[in-house]
Amino acid sequence: MGMLRETVRAIESGELNATIQFLFCNRDPGQRAATDKFLGFARKKGIPVVTLSSYKFKRESGDLPWERLREPYDEAVIAKLGGFEPKITVSAGYMLIAPLICQRYPMINEHPALPGQPAGMWQDVIWKLIEMGATETGAMIHVATPDVDLGPVLSYTRFPIVGGELDWMWFRARGQSIEELKQREGENFQLFKAIRELSLARERPLLIETLKAIASGQLAPPHAPPGGPLELTASVEAAVASATASA
Repeated sequence: MGMLRETVRAIESGELNATIQFLFCNRDPGQRAATDKFLGFARKKGIPVVTLSSYKFKRESGDLPWERLREPYDEAVIAKLGGFEPKITVSAGYMLIAPLICQRYPMINEHPALPGQPAGMWQDVIWKLIEMGATETGAMIHVATPDVDLGPVLSYTRFPIVGGELDWMWFRARGQSIEELKQREGENFQLFKAIRELSLARERPLLIETLKAIASGQLAPPHAPPGGPLELTASVEAAVASATASA
C-alpha cells in the first residue's frame, strides 16, 4: 500500500510525470482484508484493478508444484492484461517469480542492498550484513529478469549502518554467531530492527526518484545505464529529511 500511495501522491502533486495504467494483484477480492483495502484504494483513485488468485490457480491446477505452474500462471496473467501496454511495470510486494511476465512487460524491482551486496529476501540480507560486519548498505532498483535479483541495476542509494546508537547495537552482536542471535532474539534484535527501519525509510523515495528518471529519459529500462547505475543518494536523503521534518 505504501509504495502505491506514495506514487499516487507524487503523480497528483505533479512531482512525477506519469499515469498508472493498471494494478495487478495475485489475490482476488475477499481473500485478505489488507489486500481488499489496497485494492479499494486503487479503485478510489481510478486505477483499473486486475486480479488472478495464485492460490486458487494452484488449487484448480491440481496442487502441482509451483515450479511447474509459474509459466502457465504467467500466461494467464498476460492474457488478462492484454489491453495494457505500460512503459514500465513495478513489482512491489509480489512474492512470485514471474519468468514470462517480466519478459512481456519491462519490469523493475527494488532490492534492499547495494549492488554487489547479498541477494535474497530482505531478512536474509540483513542477517548477512550483520554477519559481514558491514558499515553501510542501501537499496537498489534493478530490472526484473527470470534470474531473480540479477537483472541490470538501474539506480541505488546508500546509507551508513554504523555511528551513534548503532555502535552499541553492533557491540551487542560481538562474539555471537548469527545463529545464536536468530535463536535468542530473532527479528527483535535491535540492530536488525534498526537496519530494517533505515532501509524502509529510503525504499519509497528511491522508487519515486527512479520513476522520475525513467519519465525524463535519464533511465531507459530494460537497458542498463551506459555509465553504470545511477546513484540517487542525495535526492533520497533529501526526501527522507523532509518526511522526518513533517512527521
